[in-house]
This record gives sequence, structure tokens and C-alpha cells, in this order.
Amino acid sequence: MNHRRKKAVALKYDQIQNQSPKVTATGKGLIAENIINKAKENQIPILEDASLVELLAELNINETIPEELYEAVAEVFAYIYRIDKDID
Repeated sequence: MNHRRKKAVALKYDQIQNQSPKVTATGKGLIAENIINKAKENQIPILEDASLVELLAELNINETIPEELYEAVAEVFAYIYRIDKDID
């Protein structure tokens, strides 16, 4: 049985202010559940990717995404764009 604690990371990308996305929240256990619940309450798309969360969880809040993670994070934002486009 897998008893690993749930982890979550929230990202923000503002094309005008930032050149790359930033980590806005990270947590595990109850904090991760709160991050996920807040996203759901605000209709923010959620993508489950355990390996990417592991990497992003190592970053500090407001830290920009390192270049080696650009491709993976770009896929997340492409996924979100597709979801938003389907909703409209």
C-alpha cells in the first residue's frame, strides 16, 4: 500500500512581468490538499504529474523555473491552454 503524502505545486506565469513561470505555492499533506482545493474553487486547471511535482517542490516560493524544466512546464501550460480553449 502506498502511504506517500500528497504533494502539490502551484505555478503562475505573467508574460508581461516575468520571462519564465514562478512557483507560487508548494506543500505536502494537508497543505497540498488546500492548494488543490483552492485551485478547484477558483476553477484553475489541475494537472497530475508526480515526477514534475517532485522537481518543482524543490524550488522556493517566487523562484522562477530553471531552464532545464522549461519543456516540462511548457507542456503544463499547453495543457491548460487547451482546457481553457475547450471551455470557451
